[in-house]
Amino acid sequence: MSSPERDIEAVLDESGPDYDSFSYERPTAGHQGEVFMVTLQVGGDNYEVVIKFQAGDPDFALEPFLHNYVADRTDVPVPRILVFEQTPDLDIDPYFVTERIRGDNLAESMGQITEETRERVIEHAGQTLGDMHSNVGFEGFGRLALNDADERLVVDEFSWDWQAFFTDLVESYIDRLDDTPFADLQETAREYLHQSAGCIESTGPPRLVHDDFRPANMLFDADEENPITAVLDWQFALAADAEYHVARTEFLFIDPAFQDAGTRERLRQKLYDGYRKYLEFEPDDAFADRRAVYYFATLLWRMLGFDAAFADAGELAQGRAEVRFRQQFDQLAAQLPEC
Repeated sequence: MSSPERDIEAVLDESGPDYDSFSYERPTAGHQGEVFMVTLQVGGDNYEVVIKFQAGDPDFALEPFLHNYVADRTDVPVPRILVFEQTPDLDIDPYFVTERIRGDNLAESMGQITEETRERVIEHAGQTLGDMHSNVGFEGFGRLALNDADERLVVDEFSWDWQAFFTDLVESYIDRLDDTPFADLQETAREYLHQSAGCIESTGPPRLVHDDFRPANMLFDADEENPITAVLDWQFALAADAEYHVARTEFLFIDPAFQDAGTRERLRQKLYDGYRKYLEFEPDDAFADRRAVYYFATLLWRMLGFDAAFADAGELAQGRAEVRFRQQFDQLAAQLPEC
């Protein structure tokens, strides 16, 4: 029977160095798939790596490819891939091994860090977006994939029309609400989407978008000048509109985490300041309308992960969280433009 110890040992036997012993722990937040932080004891020294297993995903090769692709083209802090095995010789799931990057999980730390550190984190998040958007572009919009023939990065579900692709993407979120506590909101959400999707422009430069760019998928070190030390979990990357990525990041890092309007605006400007180190960005009223649509779409996406996020919470905590999500739904829907 499979166990973490057995699977990690199989990886080390297949791909690792000769070692005396190993220990491991699981990260406490973020990550899709089975992830383990492994410490090897080799001749009296310790070496640290991260092993990620992913079962049942034929596109698993995309994530390790993007790690090195992004690292080669940008200064985005991405762990380098040491080993990738899509079809391991041993009886274990596909896996890759990365270098271990020091840092604390950002999601777990956001509530404890100082105001000055938080501003540096937000500014570095904006800088990271600007780096990606200025250095990696595509011909059209769609999901990223690897060409089976030559393992070349391609845009799948290709579209020249950002509005059409975005609308289809959000429709897929709404369809999947069937399996959540929010199934009763599906048709209402669809009506709001159709009311406001016309505000989204059809054209624009398609850029690299990490579509799971949130604090839970980042490591950080408060003592570093650029405090985000690693951006993880790249398997949902898109070729998408840059504004969408900026607005989605605002929602996941700033709104609705901070109730004070002045704090939100100050952090938003820090995000933009970081972004402007690479690209011009001057939000106007039209962007404010599009941002409202992107906020609503991001909330729907978060609602899809409700059961996983609160699986270990008690019934009372789940109930309170569901109420908060429904309140956010109503608040964001009320702010949607009619286009």
